[in-house]
Amino acid sequence: MLYGIATAITALLLAALLSALLRVLALRLGLVDRRRRARPLPLLGGLAVVLSTCLVAAAGGWTGTAPLGDGVGRLLAASAAVAVLGTAADVWRLKTPFLLVGTALAAACVVPYDETGPVAGVAAVAWIACMAAAFRGLDHADGLAGTVGVLTAFGVGACAAAEVMDDLAVLLSVLAAALTGFLMHNWHPARVAFGSGGSLFTGFVLASAALLTRPGYDTVSTVAVLFALTATASADAVLVLVSRKLSGRPVLRRGPDHLAHRLRRLGPTPPGVTVLLGVGTFAAVLVGVLVHTGWAGPTAVAWVAGAALVAVIGLLRVPAHAPRRQTELHGARAQAPAPGTRTQSRLPGTRGQTRVPGTRGRPEERTGARARADASGTGAPPRARGEASDARPRTEPFWALRAQRQSGAGVPRAPRGRIPYDAEAGGPGVSGVQALRRQLEYPPPPPRQSTSPQVRAPLRIRDG
Repeated sequence: MLYGIATAITALLLAALLSALLRVLALRLGLVDRRRRARPLPLLGGLAVVLSTCLVAAAGGWTGTAPLGDGVGRLLAASAAVAVLGTAADVWRLKTPFLLVGTALAAACVVPYDETGPVAGVAAVAWIACMAAAFRGLDHADGLAGTVGVLTAFGVGACAAAEVMDDLAVLLSVLAAALTGFLMHNWHPARVAFGSGGSLFTGFVLASAALLTRPGYDTVSTVAVLFALTATASADAVLVLVSRKLSGRPVLRRGPDHLAHRLRRLGPTPPGVTVLLGVGTFAAVLVGVLVHTGWAGPTAVAWVAGAALVAVIGLLRVPAHAPRRQTELHGARAQAPAPGTRTQSRLPGTRGQTRVPGTRGRPEERTGARARADASGTGAPPRARGEASDARPRTEPFWALRAQRQSGAGVPRAPRGRIPYDAEAGGPGVSGVQALRRQLEYPPPPPRQSTSPQVRAPLRIRDG
């Protein structure tokens, strides 16, 4: 009793300390989760649970205070290998099929084939691999995977204690304490994520331990108890698979379509969603423990299965993916812009409407300038002295405006280098005297002289 309390406290404190240290290491190495959360969250938090559980359990076996049996020793070694595989997935982004195959190979070393038989042993290997992947999928919300892991570890530990499997019960109690220490940093708002290493390790240990606690039982009761102990992870996996199949999305690609994501869209806060799923997990695990110990019949698991089915069907009606804002923007762009407003166009240099060459100003002014140019039969006005031109009608030439400005009339200065254009007259609005003055103010550039003397000599004779 005292050893169990001491090991639990040691695992809790060690997991809390290692979570803080590994968080700093993950930030320095840039190992953050950017795909599933609104903010980058450092990974490697689950590695603290792995190290705490393995170190404390190995220390108990090495000192002889809590020796590990052959089956539990193989389980601990295979779980450590799965944790290494998950950590490699966090670092190098391994694909999900590689994780499933590696977890299945580790599960093949744990299943007791002499008690289950070859056919049931293969099914058990596949089930353990799927449950480990399902627990990995629970790491989509702050504190959810740790909460479900703690409650499931207590339930499976109670089943192991009922079967007088003390070494397995100690291992599960150490795992529950380590998960509790990790939750100090993973509760909302989380400061460190579980990661594939910790989630695969936790799911593998819980699924394998639950299978080891059912030696010699009939198949129906065994399936019922195993489902009740892992009801939350199973419901989340079924919900994700069915919704992605119905929507035509890739099954192995991550997305915001898990239990917590859909419950969040119904209104509860992130801690509220975790507590709600924790209550459901506690109820399911309690039913599994009662059925295992004989206090309830296997038919009691039908209530758990019915509740899980209702939850899955109900949450399938909750939209998993919010409508894209890009679609709304495209719909707004397809509508005609209101007069006097500016809209951004995809073409460079334009703003939502067809631009009349040589015109500027508001849309209604551009339309009027084009109409006057078409009515006069001259088309688009020519551009003079550069690409810029002005389509605003002027009643006076620019030198009259200059005279008014010099006299203090307060007339705004006309842009330099632009010749006024009279769209109604079909040409520059200047007379003969005004044209002469314009030529004096803006003399033509001198002709270029060739550097060749053979070319300059005839020109000099011709010009006198």
